[in-house]
Amino acid sequence: MTILDEIVAHKRDEVARKRTQGQRYDLNGLPPTRDFASSLRGEGISMITEIKRCSPSSGEIRGGADPTQIATIYEKNGAAAISVLTDRKYFGGRDEFVALVKGVTDLPVLRKEFLIDPIQIYESRALGADAILLIASILDRTEINDFLNLAEEVGLSCLVEVHSEDDLEKVLRTKAQVIGINNRNLSTLTVDMTTSLRLKSLIPAGIITVSESGLKEREDILMLEAAAFDAVLIGESLMDASDIGAKLRELRGR
Repeated sequence: MTILDEIVAHKRDEVARKRTQGQRYDLNGLPPTRDFASSLRGEGISMITEIKRCSPSSGEIRGGADPTQIATIYEKNGAAAISVLTDRKYFGGRDEFVALVKGVTDLPVLRKEFLIDPIQIYESRALGADAILLIASILDRTEINDFLNLAEEVGLSCLVEVHSEDDLEKVLRTKAQVIGINNRNLSTLTVDMTTSLRLKSLIPAGIITVSESGLKEREDILMLEAAAFDAVLIGESLMDASDIGAKLRELRGR
């Protein structure tokens, strides 16, 4: 069993408990969501900055980090959107981090979670997310389309993540408008930066593209900007920096 298999099995248990408990989410009266997709269409390459305390690949990165403090630093230093890990067991996240971050920033907030069931989409909206992550390798094409439709219905944007040609072929047969290319293989946890360049060439014009994982230096950003990526998603290299703001400015070339 790979780490991804283990995480998905854990999520199925979490979802089963919520359904057994009759969990319901009241979306009436919620304020409109912030426009995640538009935030990635700015001049130059946009930065989705991530709040991640730990990960299966790196262990503890910034244990106990205050998500509101990190979010404030990100916004002050030019982030376009903020990704918030909410998985508790593997990434040290909390559901409540979404609302905490939303309360201290004007940026769109992406809830980064392993979504396998519609109940998690309703939950994401109730938590205050503006966008959600859909991982193509753990969903079939019908599920991706159904989740995209449901997300649109409740006002959420979607970042649909691929890692391989097979993932991408599946996603391109859906209505996905924002595609993330993860340089990290979620089964082996290895990182290959050429994944982004290889798959980017297969994505039609008009779809917003995001490169994810393994981005550490300004040279990485310049390479992806030259390849016409709209945005990058950066977590560990920022969360591990002694001065997060300075590292973000360095990556942005500012």
